[in-house]
Amino acid sequence: MNGSLQLGRVAGIKVQIHWTFWFLIPFVIFLVLSRGGDFEEVLWSTGFILALFACVVLHEFGHALTAKIYDIETRSITLLPIGGVANMIEIPEDPKAEFLVAIGGPIVNVVIALLIYLIVPLEIFFNQDPETLQEELSVISGHNFLFYLFTANIALVLFNMLPAFPLDGGRVARALLSIKMGRVKATQTAAALGKFLAIALFVIGIFFNFILALIAIFIYFGAESENMMVMQLNLLQDYKVKDAMITRFTVLNPDDTLNDVVQHILNTTERDFVVANESGVQGIVFMADLLESINRFGYSTEVSEIMNKEFEPLKPDDPLPQAYRKIRRAQKNFFPVVDNQKLQGIIDVKNIDEFLKFKAAFKQ
Repeated sequence: MNGSLQLGRVAGIKVQIHWTFWFLIPFVIFLVLSRGGDFEEVLWSTGFILALFACVVLHEFGHALTAKIYDIETRSITLLPIGGVANMIEIPEDPKAEFLVAIGGPIVNVVIALLIYLIVPLEIFFNQDPETLQEELSVISGHNFLFYLFTANIALVLFNMLPAFPLDGGRVARALLSIKMGRVKATQTAAALGKFLAIALFVIGIFFNFILALIAIFIYFGAESENMMVMQLNLLQDYKVKDAMITRFTVLNPDDTLNDVVQHILNTTERDFVVANESGVQGIVFMADLLESINRFGYSTEVSEIMNKEFEPLKPDDPLPQAYRKIRRAQKNFFPVVDNQKLQGIIDVKNIDEFLKFKAAFKQ
């Protein structure tokens, strides 16, 4: 995610904080001070937020490390004001694998809550009458800090296990439904339930908690996006890359200039270009990089000097659903299609989207 502060890598997974997260700390400080809190209360409240989000990071590692068992890579874990996101390469399609990956996060929070319960004498809070307990918990302090952290981890488990995409409970629901009705129908059912719950949470959030309303919006569109992706992949079943690839396109020579590239862009609808010679594909020139390259090196620079040489070609007989996943998760979603080191075509996300539109219309 753009604008993220990199904290480092753990088990090969990048951990980062999105820039919007930093609005949360001043917001918490404002809430404490607005109700007459002092500096000590500010410190404990801020510390609690940091400890809570440390638990969120561990939650996401629960997903990521479970996914690693199934050879699914997690690129990064990103902290947002509304929680954490584990950026996995893909979501497992096998119901058992999806179930285990989904519950991997909540299990971490259960373990954290259990450890706090075993170490800290929480009975002093459980045995108090409601009025005394309310007074004890009126502000976060050193006395009740771990009790707050205990209840927060329980709340994380309960909330995340709601059967709504993209929450863990939504993925658990789909995994269980997939056993009986297949992945597509299971996704439609789980997504419909997720959107219904999101609407309910949004209404509650409007009246009681604005952050809950924001989370509800995130859940609603997450459910819609998940359902759309699965339906698209289902439409692409039984097709190969060669069925959707572009076969009429411009091929640049390594000694073409950046000015030649600009002319191709102005004279055609093409934006990204394969660079090839008799030895095969040498690289790719992306329009997104062109202006910077012209400013740095000038129009007369040869494309061989600025082309992207780090690319992964697809094969004509590669399954189209797997290729679509690869294209959607790539930062530059333009791929050459190569067979026996010979360039056969090109494919990008726009072309597959057009392919999907025609297949969806034909299916109807």
